[in-house]
Amino acid sequence: MKIQKLFAFATSAIVVALASASAEAAQRPVPVSAAAAPAGTPLTAADVDAWLDGYMPYALKTGDISGAVVVVVKDGAVLTERGFGYSDVEKRLPVDPAHTLFRPGSVSKLVTWTAVMQMVEQGKIDLDADINKYLDFKVPGLDGKLITMRNLMQHTAGFEEQAKGIIAEEPATLPPYDALLKVWVPERIFAPGTTPAYSNYGASLAAYIVQRVSGEGFDDYLDKHIFAPLDMKESSFRQPLPAALKPLMSKGYPQASEDARPYEIIGPSPAGSLASSGEDMGHFMIAHLQNGEYHGNRILKAETAEQMHNSPLTMLPPLNRMELGFFETNINQREVIGHLGDTDYFHTSLHLFMKEKVGFYVSFSSPGKGGAVGGLRGAMFQDFADRYFPAIASKAGVDEKTAAAHSALMSGTWAVSRTSRSNFLAGVGFISQTKVGVGKKGELVLPFPGLNGKPRHWVETAPFVWLDEDGHDRAAAKVVDGKPVRFSFDMLSPFMVFERVPWYADSALLMPLFEVAAVALLLTTLIWPVAAIVRRRYKAPLALAPASLKAYRWSRIASLLILLGLGLWLLLFTLIFKDTNNLSSRLDPLIVFTQLFGLVAFVGGLVLMLWNLNAVWSSPRRWPARLWSLVLAFSAAVVLWLALVCKLLSFGTHY
Repeated sequence: MKIQKLFAFATSAIVVALASASAEAAQRPVPVSAAAAPAGTPLTAADVDAWLDGYMPYALKTGDISGAVVVVVKDGAVLTERGFGYSDVEKRLPVDPAHTLFRPGSVSKLVTWTAVMQMVEQGKIDLDADINKYLDFKVPGLDGKLITMRNLMQHTAGFEEQAKGIIAEEPATLPPYDALLKVWVPERIFAPGTTPAYSNYGASLAAYIVQRVSGEGFDDYLDKHIFAPLDMKESSFRQPLPAALKPLMSKGYPQASEDARPYEIIGPSPAGSLASSGEDMGHFMIAHLQNGEYHGNRILKAETAEQMHNSPLTMLPPLNRMELGFFETNINQREVIGHLGDTDYFHTSLHLFMKEKVGFYVSFSSPGKGGAVGGLRGAMFQDFADRYFPAIASKAGVDEKTAAAHSALMSGTWAVSRTSRSNFLAGVGFISQTKVGVGKKGELVLPFPGLNGKPRHWVETAPFVWLDEDGHDRAAAKVVDGKPVRFSFDMLSPFMVFERVPWYADSALLMPLFEVAAVALLLTTLIWPVAAIVRRRYKAPLALAPASLKAYRWSRIASLLILLGLGLWLLLFTLIFKDTNNLSSRLDPLIVFTQLFGLVAFVGGLVLMLWNLNAVWSSPRRWPARLWSLVLAFSAAVVLWLALVCKLLSFGTHY
């Protein structure tokens, strides 16, 4: 849970025609006919087990991953469930797929969204009504548009990212999730319904609405209305875990070769606090593949399940889209919906092949060496699909000249929609801006490497639609008035998009300027005492008028203040991202001090540099002094510019 990241057509008529055709085609994957589809390996328990036995042990060892659980369901029953590695490395306790609990992270949201749909089915929630109808505090929208439950379920409510209080390690002072909701409502940075921007806050808010309209505590509600009918006896959102489940919980590890970490506490618990066994997650998958029914117990009516699974929001055809809570992970022309989930130590993916009535679930108990799990879980899903549900590869494409022109128009700097804009976390977004380029042969270069860590080869298969030549991922862009305005790729497109960065916030421009400014300020600060010592040694005082001498000294103090301000912000960001108990707000005093000091240093520093600039140019100083006064004024201006872009001059302890 804890972050990211066109063209010139011959005529605009072609753009419109192709975009319309793509949108219509994207409504559902083109079914693979029995005659056209290549024969896949028959999906049997024996074959899946053999495949996993050849796949998982080596992957865990080379990735330094402590443990994993894999569950495959088919036609309303568990086909196979397997445990690999250890739930406790030190004690050499093996993972038991039937009883060992893993943390599926944001896959928990599927349980929360199912609860929402139960309330929709009962008429207690209207998907398209203002959510304030159900709340006891106000959550306004933006640009005159109200936020609806549909917006929450499709991550289009417009909330900026929230980091504080998301995840901590036990023990922690943990306020109830509903209290945490009211501490701070994240700013709305997009009009509702317009832009996918993944939000843990939004999911937690939806759970609070379920709690209010049902009249039951959210954990109690899940126990009674989802876990009980699905026979999920070893599943819970509660934190800490109930005493009966604690002995079953797998430990989480940064790497298998490192020490285990404490149980993770999720602040917005409905967005990711589930602990569940592989077998229980199999029951959950079966219920959704069977239109809301599990072994005679129904958690959703068939029509409600169909609504949940098939209400796509098309933003960038033909890429994957958000449904109601689930998102598409279509592959090989198959209809697949699912979800991914991440805590700091557990990493999970769940995929439902809807027409085939097959579910695939895998969860790992450590990210592994170099974050190996991130690529591994995606590769496992793709390899599973290719083995059992292959499809004919498309040979379509565009000519090289057109492809090169489209790539050139994509070139530039982009920012992901899951971001912060009202507080200092905007600095993280600035640093992580996405640079898109053009290769030697005119091909599109996206900074999203493959499993080998090298750039992927993107081939344009249709106008402004690219395919990873060595995989399944697609990228696509939206064009307005002949210019690309947003793009994404299949893995992120349901809930995040990339948008153009305005020139004044473009890190490709501002970072080089900042680096020059930082060097100039550092040199000035270091040379100042050295020059003073040299002058004193050789009895050569600085021959300046009193007013000029005063301005000179204050400009050097300003250099030091600006550097100290930058250093404080660097220290603060380091502490924030190392703080494993950020629910405690123990960094709040440092945040306030850094904000105040930064305001004085960055604004006051520029004022002092301008004073020095005026003093130097108003006196008969030589050209080196004049030039350096310009450099210092420019440097202070660049730092202030960066501080404004990164919201380092904003005040408050919510982020």
